[in-house]
Amino acid sequence: MSSPQANQDNVAPPALDMKLEVVVIPVADVDRSLAFYRGLGWRQDADYEAGPGFRIVQLTPPGSGCSVHFGRGVTPAAPGSAHNTYLVVSDLEKARADLVGRGVEVSEIYHNVYDSGAQERVDGPADDRRSYASFATFRDPDGNSWLLQEVTERLPGR
Repeated sequence: MSSPQANQDNVAPPALDMKLEVVVIPVADVDRSLAFYRGLGWRQDADYEAGPGFRIVQLTPPGSGCSVHFGRGVTPAAPGSAHNTYLVVSDLEKARADLVGRGVEVSEIYHNVYDSGAQERVDGPADDRRSYASFATFRDPDGNSWLLQEVTERLPGR
């Protein structure tokens, strides 16, 4: 019997790249959200009204190839319903300190252990500081949650 990975290896790759460019964030107050994300140091790419009841704002985190959209008439999702959207950083302590310095309430750094068979959150970074293992979280004014993840060495193929 073959593993799921083996089955994936037998699938022909797509004929062209497919790049994740935008993630939609549901917000209640567009101007408040714009101020919050600009306050994080994110680049504002767009802010326009395409018609009555439709305003779209786009911002991009520093160094990211993917942006966020929010606005009026952009999504039927409830404000604050985006959870654990990952922001990958190379230095979690530095990223956390930067956000705190900008007035953002950020959790302490933590890692997960699975000793009991269930996920348990433990204070502090992973003991071996391995990539993908240490986290911190914060929320925007609507309650959309962001998960900072430290990655210093990428898995193969990334």
